Amino acid sequence: MAYEMVSLLRMLIDRDGSDLHLAVDNPPCGRVHGSIVHFGDQPISPEDNERLMKSIASVDNQQELQEVGGTDFGFAFEDIARFRVSVFKQRGHIGMVLRIIPRRIATMEELGLPLSLRKVINQPRGMILVTGPTGSGKSTSLAAMIDWLNSEFDHHIITIEDPIEFYHNHKQSIITQREVGVDVPTFSEALRRALRQDPDVILVGEMRDLETIEAAVSAAETGHLVFGTLHTTGAVRTIDRLVDAFPTNQQEQIRTQLAGNLKAVISQALLKKAEGQGRVAAFEVMISTPAIQNLVRDNKSYRITSAIQTGHKYGMNLMDEHLMALYQKGIVKYDDAVGKCQDADSFEKAALILDLEDGPEAPVKA
Repeated sequence: MAYEMVSLLRMLIDRDGSDLHLAVDNPPCGRVHGSIVHFGDQPISPEDNERLMKSIASVDNQQELQEVGGTDFGFAFEDIARFRVSVFKQRGHIGMVLRIIPRRIATMEELGLPLSLRKVINQPRGMILVTGPTGSGKSTSLAAMIDWLNSEFDHHIITIEDPIEFYHNHKQSIITQREVGVDVPTFSEALRRALRQDPDVILVGEMRDLETIEAAVSAAETGHLVFGTLHTTGAVRTIDRLVDAFPTNQQEQIRTQLAGNLKAVISQALLKKAEGQGRVAAFEVMISTPAIQNLVRDNKSYRITSAIQTGHKYGMNLMDEHLMALYQKGIVKYDDAVGKCQDADSFEKAALILDLEDGPEAPVKA
C-alpha cells in the first residue's frame, strides 16, 4: 500500500495531532496529545518517502536538501491548516517532520497567558523574550500577542521568521511578514533592513547567533518593541545565554543594555492533560523591575529567581509555581509536572505536603 500525503495530513488533523513523522522502515507516526501513535502498519520505503517529499517540496527546497542535507519550509493544506516542514537526510535516506499550524490564531486568554502581559507588551520600546524548548508553543504564544497588538493598536508590525508560520491579516495595524531564505537571506540582515521600514514592533523568529542578538538589542535600544525567542528554560538561563553569546570584553556592556531594555522573559512548557485529551501550557513570567535591572547589570542573575518569587504583585511567577497550581487542580499528573519543573526536590516536598493536607482527595500521581 502506497501512502499519500493528503490522507496522512487528514489523519493527523482528524486526530487533533500536532506533528507527522515520516521515517524510512517505520510506519507513519503522529504526535497526538503529546504521545507518538502509528498511522498505519506498513513501513515507509525509501521510494515512498522521496515521493511524499516531492509532493510538497519546491524545486529550490529539493536542491537545498541535496546540497546541505536538509531544508525547511511552510505550506498550506487546502483551507484547513498550514504546516511547517523539516526535511532532512538520515542514514542516507529522507526523513520528514511536519508540524501543524492552525489557521486560527488563539487568543492570549485561550492559551492561559497572564493578563498582566497586556501591559508589558503595550510598550513603545524594549525587548520581550519568549523561551522554551522546541515544541513548547513559543510560536503560538507570540502569534497571540502579535494578533492582540494588531487588533488593538495602529502599529507597523514586522515579523522575521524561518519559515513563516501563522499568517496575520491587517487589522488596526499593518503587518509585514518576511521569510528568511525567501524574502531575505538572514535574520540579522532582515533586522538591519527593518529599521528603515518605519517599524513599531519587530518579531525575530529565532535569536540564533551573535549578529542577530546584537541587532535585536540595538533595535530595542533605538525605540522599537522587539519580540524574540530562545531555546532556553527560565529567565536566569535566558539572560546568561544572551550574555555568554558575547566575547568577554563585551559582556559588561551587554548586561547594561539588557538591564535597560529587557522588559520581560516568558518561559513556557507544554504538558499533557491528566485526562489524556489535549495539552496545557505552564508559564514562568519575569517582568523587569528596578531590582531585577540592578541584578542583571551587576552580574547577579542567580538572584533573579528569588526576585520573581517575591514579585507576584507585578504579575511574576516561577515555572514551578504554575506547575504546582496545575497539579493541585488536577489538570496535570504529578510525573508530567515534575518532569518540567526547575527544582525537582522542592517540588516533590511541596507535592507531598499538598497530598497530606488533601488526604484521599489528593491529585493522582500516576
